[in-house]
Amino acid sequence: MIRRAIVKDIKTIHKLLNHYGDQGLLLSRPLSELYDHLRDFFVLVENGQDEAILGVCALGICWEDLGEIRSLAVAETHQGKGLGAKLVRKCIEEAKSLGLSRVFVLTYEEAFFSGMGFRAVEKSSLPHKIWADCLKCSKFPECDETAMTLDL
Repeated sequence: MIRRAIVKDIKTIHKLLNHYGDQGLLLSRPLSELYDHLRDFFVLVENGQDEAILGVCALGICWEDLGEIRSLAVAETHQGKGLGAKLVRKCIEEAKSLGLSRVFVLTYEEAFFSGMGFRAVEKSSLPHKIWADCLKCSKFPECDETAMTLDL
């Protein structure tokens, strides 16, 4: 089941993102930022009493027509089951409902996003506003992620 994140989810989201952030696979986010952007996040939970979080993904609004799909992470024990794609589709659905005409990702998983209809673009084609998060990255300014967009 995919639902909006709630406050009690933040520490688990933080742990999941840091797990992949420590490997250099995505940008870790401080707890304070996760609380600030709580409404951007969706979580995929296992049905049951504790609703264990199996994955997370966020949709950030960058401009009047542009959103960013970010912080996509699925627990290692649940990868390869299509959960990441479900989370991305949920963010795309949300972007459409908000009236956005395009979403983008910065990713190392080009094949995954290509399979969902995204196409690689030059990073310079994206608005400068999106680079605020990049300043926090240890790889800045030598970013090796691929920028990809999807027209909605």
